[in-house]
Amino acid sequence: MRAMGKAGGVAARRKGLGAPAGGRARPNPNPFEVKVNRQKFAVLGRKARHAVGLPGVSRARAVQKRTQTLLKEYKERDKSNVFTDKRFGEYSSNMSPEEKMMKRFALEQQRQHEKKSIYNLNEDEELTHYGQSLADVEKHNDIVDSDSDAEERGTLSAELTATHFGGGGALLHKKTAQQQGEEGEKPRSRKELIEELIAKSKQEKRERQAQREDALELTEKLDQDWKEIQTLLAHKTPKPDNKDKKEKPKPDAYDMMVRELGFEMKAQPSNRMKTQEELAKEEQERLEKLEAARLRRMLGRDEDGGTKKPKHQSADDLNDGFVLDKDDRRLLSYKDGKVSTEEEQSREAGDDNSDEEQGKGPSEDSEESSGPDGHSDLESDVESEEDRETQQAPGKGLKSDGHKAREAARTELPYTFAAPESYEELKSLLSGKSTEEQLLVVERIKTCNHPSLAVGNKAKLEKLFDFLLEYIGDLATDDPPDLRVIDKLVVQLYNLCQMFPESASSCIQFVLRDAMHEMEGAIEARGRAAFPGLDVLIYLKLAGMLFPTSDFWHPVVTPALVCMSQLLTKCPVLSLQDAVKGLFVCCLFLDYVSLSQRFIPELINFLLGILYIATPNKQSQGYTLVHPFRASGKNSELLLVSDEEDIATWQRRGLSLHWANGPKAQTKTEANHMRLSCLAVCLALVKRCVLTYGPLPSFHDIVRPLRALLTEHLAACSHPQELQDLCRSALAAMGKQERRYRPLICEKSKPVPLKLFTPRLVKVLEFGRKQGSSKEEQERKRLIHKHKREFKGAVREIRRDNQFLARMQLAETLERDAERKRKVKHLFNSLATQEGEWKALKRKKFKK
Repeated sequence: MRAMGKAGGVAARRKGLGAPAGGRARPNPNPFEVKVNRQKFAVLGRKARHAVGLPGVSRARAVQKRTQTLLKEYKERDKSNVFTDKRFGEYSSNMSPEEKMMKRFALEQQRQHEKKSIYNLNEDEELTHYGQSLADVEKHNDIVDSDSDAEERGTLSAELTATHFGGGGALLHKKTAQQQGEEGEKPRSRKELIEELIAKSKQEKRERQAQREDALELTEKLDQDWKEIQTLLAHKTPKPDNKDKKEKPKPDAYDMMVRELGFEMKAQPSNRMKTQEELAKEEQERLEKLEAARLRRMLGRDEDGGTKKPKHQSADDLNDGFVLDKDDRRLLSYKDGKVSTEEEQSREAGDDNSDEEQGKGPSEDSEESSGPDGHSDLESDVESEEDRETQQAPGKGLKSDGHKAREAARTELPYTFAAPESYEELKSLLSGKSTEEQLLVVERIKTCNHPSLAVGNKAKLEKLFDFLLEYIGDLATDDPPDLRVIDKLVVQLYNLCQMFPESASSCIQFVLRDAMHEMEGAIEARGRAAFPGLDVLIYLKLAGMLFPTSDFWHPVVTPALVCMSQLLTKCPVLSLQDAVKGLFVCCLFLDYVSLSQRFIPELINFLLGILYIATPNKQSQGYTLVHPFRASGKNSELLLVSDEEDIATWQRRGLSLHWANGPKAQTKTEANHMRLSCLAVCLALVKRCVLTYGPLPSFHDIVRPLRALLTEHLAACSHPQELQDLCRSALAAMGKQERRYRPLICEKSKPVPLKLFTPRLVKVLEFGRKQGSSKEEQERKRLIHKHKREFKGAVREIRRDNQFLARMQLAETLERDAERKRKVKHLFNSLATQEGEWKALKRKKFKK
């Protein structure tokens, strides 16, 4: 019973494993291929999937599937015996047969007419007509009869060909027999037949000609009728008889422009641009020629070295090709009522002028008196009267004109100058001349001594820059200073500075260093220094004009800025001249920093001091004066004006630098006007500072003293209306600037709340779900997990495919090796058999 129960249980288990519930029974699996996935413990609510598996069966199915698919592809990898129908549209149900044929024909033509060479642009496709190339048709190789029809072109009748060219005997006999059978008459001879054929051919030719003419007439008539119908269809009146004369359409603007462009001048090749050396050489040659001409005029000589003679010609003389190598004519003149010839005049004039000059004859004077073109018979009545007066005293007039010409040539400015070797030489060349002449002299010195003309010219021009700088200093120290000449000479200084920047910077540095040493010596000796002269101020102005002021550091501009800072901090304002000089330095400061907008504290402090000494002494609030200004003292009210009459008569104008030297005689009214002008300039500079330093974060702290002074004191003073407007404009500009920073304050912290006994809420986690994410995040994680699972499955399948192919390849290799070994073994066996038979045969022969 126990055995039977055990056997029944195994059968039931096999049945349960082999057949699904409610399905048909499957063959019993091998129990060694069954794998049971056991769980350590049961979990409520979880479905047990894949509790029993058949890995052997699954593996066998996978191998069978790979054998039918992968192995088949592997064995047919090098075979291509499959026919594929690649005709266009063969398997397309959307195209009709006609469309398929048209598309195939187009593709075939496209393949045939592809260019053979991509570089041959003249390659055309071959056009055909009824299968024959149009290129061959256009050659007209066929013989065409002029009188034949288009249908019978190039062909002759059979009867005519047989008659004329032989081979037509059978045809003639056949025709004769037919005629004899039909008519029962005698047969005609060959001559009669030929004549009949010729007549028949001519008759056919005439008929064809008549038909051609009739067709032509009908065609013309049809064309005429069509033209009449066409005019009716177009609703237009018939055109006049002169149909050939058609009105040409007027060209539009575009056509007219195109035609005008066709007649425009084409661009001509221009000469190349000349270098600086070539231009300097040409300018030197031009000046040398002009200087030589001036010297000849001064000595009274012509270009050939002899005296000039008049070239008098009559108005009737056409001068048509008649050349005189020598003028032998003699001019007549009157002297003391007697006629004298040219030789006598020249002899007397030579005796008179032999002590003064050489080679001056009266012929030149006579030419000057007769006019520039030598036509004395065409002069006006006034000139004729002057000539009569001159004829009364010819000798005296000729001598005076020649003397005037020589004097003009002597006083004329030379065209060539040698470079001066010392400052005194340059000063002698420029002193006593007008501004334009001084500029011309410097320009000609620079041109005649260009560095490209000679080796030592560079050093000469470098000295010239130093001499010009010293000359400008002397002009600035004159009384009054010649500022107009200085302004014009700046251009020449700039040109020389561009040619030799290192030498020019050394010269300016030397001047500034000398001024600083003088100021330091004065401070050590007296404890204070006075403002320098106008020459140093001019040098500071030149430094800003000759060199770039926006650089962070410059060998000339940086020392100039330091020098100006020292002037505004160490030089007290003791007079009106000091105030003018200080304001000029402030203007220079603003010019220097106009691009870089560099902050200059000395500038703000000096403007504050100028405003303070222009107001009555009051207790300062919101500002503090810094050296060199004092809150009280002798010069604390230097620019204060209390005279109402002077205030009423003052007019605003520019502050001239001539006042910096201090005029000797100055009235009280002039001094008050000068004070008010200084105040106006100071207010204008304050407004420029506001516009320049407005973007600075600390702007309002910088201008707080200026604002306090302008609001408390200057607003209450009785200044002219223009000064009050300037004050209000400066205050308005200050108020427009925004505050670009906030003061630092301690961060306010929130108060710490009291601890309360609030219940703690804990979220109950739900098993089997990932918490802390939204629905989209959960879907994304699910897709990522699915992708990872599919990726692993794909990798596993690829690995198994590779393993299957490796096994198949190994099996093929082993099979080939076994076959080879079998064949080798068979060969060895056959060789051994042959060897044994040969040895047996050999032994038999030996026994015999």
